[in-house]
Amino acid sequence: MDPRMRARPREAHASPSPAVAANAEGDAIEVLESTDVLPMAPEDQHWKTLFDQFDPENSGYISTEQFRSLLNTHGSELDPHKLAVLLALADSNADGRICYQDFVNLMSNKRSNSFRRAILQGSRQRKSAALLEEPGLGISQRLVRHVAFETLPREMDRKWYYDSYTGCPPPWFIIVVTIVEVAVFVYYGLLLDRWVLQVSHPLYLRNPLVYHPQLRVQAWRYLSYIFMHAGIEHLSLNVLLQLLVGVPLEMVHGALRIGFLYISGVLAGSLAVSVADMTAPVVGSSGGVYALVSAHLANIVMNWSGMKCHFKLLRMGAALLCMSAEFGRAVWLRFYPSVYPPCPNPSFVAHLGGVAVGVTLGVVVLRNYEQRLQEQSLWWIFIFVYIVFVLFAVFWNIFAYSLLELRLPPLP
Repeated sequence: MDPRMRARPREAHASPSPAVAANAEGDAIEVLESTDVLPMAPEDQHWKTLFDQFDPENSGYISTEQFRSLLNTHGSELDPHKLAVLLALADSNADGRICYQDFVNLMSNKRSNSFRRAILQGSRQRKSAALLEEPGLGISQRLVRHVAFETLPREMDRKWYYDSYTGCPPPWFIIVVTIVEVAVFVYYGLLLDRWVLQVSHPLYLRNPLVYHPQLRVQAWRYLSYIFMHAGIEHLSLNVLLQLLVGVPLEMVHGALRIGFLYISGVLAGSLAVSVADMTAPVVGSSGGVYALVSAHLANIVMNWSGMKCHFKLLRMGAALLCMSAEFGRAVWLRFYPSVYPPCPNPSFVAHLGGVAVGVTLGVVVLRNYEQRLQEQSLWWIFIFVYIVFVLFAVFWNIFAYSLLELRLPPLP
């Protein structure tokens, strides 16, 4: 039968009611709307065929008993932790039946509200102890548990992450970026024979990585500047924040999401400098680092009661102190007399560009652990705003310098 003919009755009948789930302490109630019918992906065809075997009348539903039978038969194809949650979901379904679209979303592990609903209802039925109270954990298990409590505000998210995390792939993006930054710094430290305030060396800006307004036509410099740092004091703070915050976030949210957030902060930082501090060069990874840290801190504040990390107020204060110290150093350096006037010292505006990305795009990323970002309206709003800013900055770089008749400092 034509699949399009079969899709119509499923859409007509698929209207599962909103799921209501209590949080770990039972103090709050969260209502999650069911998702619209999603287009079928190639990997869903296998589960559609199985569903059709239990739905010969093409009603769009199967009973929970049939669902349990299917899970027991084909459960070896699923992760055991996911299987346990799905079985618990079948036991807790008050309607006694499961919708076709929910079934496909659950079995194909889509980042959707249907899958989130399964975690909420299924995890509530599992009678295991709270994650914080689980005894007898090894070092690696304790590390994963620590990361879960550092980054995720909901107990069911923490347990799901802890149960399903395999360490493959590892958090490679932040680690690779950090290694390259350190390697480049060491190379130029040996070349210039200077480790503190490298930026004061007359040859510092004569390299292919630093963003300089005279060389803004070389587009790679809007990103490559992150591998150059003003000195060991600049590199140390950035690397410290990058590893302490970036690695746990990447372990939870993946390299694709955290890499996108980091690079978006880097690009926003250099473009912000080209608009707001037009004569200054840019060095350092502060744009990307501040995007990650500000997103993480904003997520903690917005989910304060749910975040169970120890000493969170003290640790937030320490993070803000480090960020303030780094920002203060950058402001001081910007207005410190340059050793090669009229070229000014590097700008501090990239920090602000990173913060702007963190509290917009970053918050949406961190608040949606297991959901598809493209299904979030705020995600598209912030993406639109970000694209508008990038386009504005591009045209500004093309036309504003000449229209304003701005005299740019020469290359050192």
